[in-house]
Amino acid sequence: MVKTLRFLISTFAMLVLFGCVSPKVSPDAEFEKLSNEYLEGHLAWRPAAGMALGLHQYDGRITDFRRASLDAELRRLKEFQARLARIDAARLTRAPAFDYRLLQSAIGGEIFGFEGVQSFARNPMTYAGAIDLTQYLKRDFAPLSNRVQSIIAIEKNTPLLFNAARMNLNRVLPKSFIETAIDIAEGHIAFLEKDLPNGVKAVNDDALLKEFEAANQIALKELRGYIEWLKKERLPRADSSFALGREKYREFIRLTEFVELTPEQILELGLRELKAEQQRFADAARIIDPGKPAHDVKAIQQEHPTAESLLPDTRKNLEAIREFVTTHRIVTIPSEVRVRVEETPPPFRRTSFASMDTPGVFETNATESYYYVTPTEPDWPEKQKDEWLTAFNYYTTDIVTIHEAYPGHYVQFLALKDSRASRIGKIFSSYAFGEGWAHYTEQMLLDEGFAAAGVNASRDEQLRAAKYRLAQSDEALLRLCRLVVSVKLHTQGMSVDEATKFFMENCYYEEKTARQEAVRGTFDPGYLNYTLGKLMILKLREDWKAQEGPRYSLQRFHDELLRYGAPPLPLLRERMLKDATKWRETL
Repeated sequence: MVKTLRFLISTFAMLVLFGCVSPKVSPDAEFEKLSNEYLEGHLAWRPAAGMALGLHQYDGRITDFRRASLDAELRRLKEFQARLARIDAARLTRAPAFDYRLLQSAIGGEIFGFEGVQSFARNPMTYAGAIDLTQYLKRDFAPLSNRVQSIIAIEKNTPLLFNAARMNLNRVLPKSFIETAIDIAEGHIAFLEKDLPNGVKAVNDDALLKEFEAANQIALKELRGYIEWLKKERLPRADSSFALGREKYREFIRLTEFVELTPEQILELGLRELKAEQQRFADAARIIDPGKPAHDVKAIQQEHPTAESLLPDTRKNLEAIREFVTTHRIVTIPSEVRVRVEETPPPFRRTSFASMDTPGVFETNATESYYYVTPTEPDWPEKQKDEWLTAFNYYTTDIVTIHEAYPGHYVQFLALKDSRASRIGKIFSSYAFGEGWAHYTEQMLLDEGFAAAGVNASRDEQLRAAKYRLAQSDEALLRLCRLVVSVKLHTQGMSVDEATKFFMENCYYEEKTARQEAVRGTFDPGYLNYTLGKLMILKLREDWKAQEGPRYSLQRFHDELLRYGAPPLPLLRERMLKDATKWRETL
């Protein structure tokens, strides 16, 4: 008997050694294998996303939007969703369990894009935006000749892209989607006609330039043809069927952000916060000019830099804000490398006021980060220059700088690169976390004393503090209106005209800008996430403070918040709070 048992053990060991019997794979190892396989296919079908992450094996490629490719990708997503469900998530250790939920959310969101939102059948912007070549010009991640070859490869594929668009798009489309797609395509035409040829001419290779010129003409012809087709074949049939509807809207928020609130609960929250913020705005306005209605207080707009001092003043103030963040121990800034304040490059001035441009999280070559500020143009009349510079008043510009750079998006980017987040955590991010953090920092930094008036402050100091609070509150009112309008547009039948009026009456915008915000809400229902994310971070801070007790500090909270990537905030609560059931409410 003993000899028989020894023989069986020996035989089994030999079979394992030579691969005839596989040892049982742990759930962690099984999940890691599946997630790596998923990511490979995810980026292969979305090469522009891979390129933007700094993974340059995807350069020069464009998604194949033909029906067979769409069907294959949807099958792949559902296959991985099913394979993920077969893993025993309860047996995963803590970090893989966190990534499991994140990957679940990412796959669910992608499937919702195919079937819920129907991006490829209902949204012509999907195709107009697929030929964005700006990154190949903005960043020197490879020799210019290599980048030009990538541009040529993409431009040569534009006939396939726009033929697929014509085949895939429904006969009847939302009017706002069509008009925005036309605007996007016209912007690309302006870029391809002038800025792209100027940007590549330094390549110093006549044969390559000739090939580029031919490919560029193909792309221009296809873009013009797409615009003409949209105007002739789709615009006359357009309707206002942009709304997701209540159930899809709720599913969208649940899948992408793990938020279980109903649209009605979110709306109630938004309206309550909007009323409170309007009071804060009025209180600040009353200090500045007690004789005027709050929405007529324009005093801050007159305090702005000159055209010549715009960049130097922005650089100086940005450094002062960074110093406040470090000396007041707001958050650990993981790098001494400063963001560079530069003029917005000419190709991108058309739609940009100020913006943060960070490299992809996996980028190893062009690693500079830019805070772009759009200057006045030399040929503008003086009146137009002055009107433009009012938007750069010192108070609003500093609030925007807080949002974009310190401690907003730039610090968030540095923390992501420096974090222990997995590859999944560095690729997939939450809209509410990303924009919620940046929006949260605007209020938080003022609450922590930036530009605050002391107890015995002079009238000038009180005025200065009120002006900063007015600028910050103005930004908060816009984001709160977005939340309310998002819910109402998609679940309560609000029209674009009604949404425009709502922005005008509740965050005091002029009609043109208010309409732009209303139209954005038809195709970007997720723009409620600026406020939703901010409120979830405030609630998490309150709960984490109660948990940590005397060990709590604001810096510790922010450092902990940023160390896991940018996951949906309810998922992050489960990671940061020891007893998630005790702190079940996210808002």
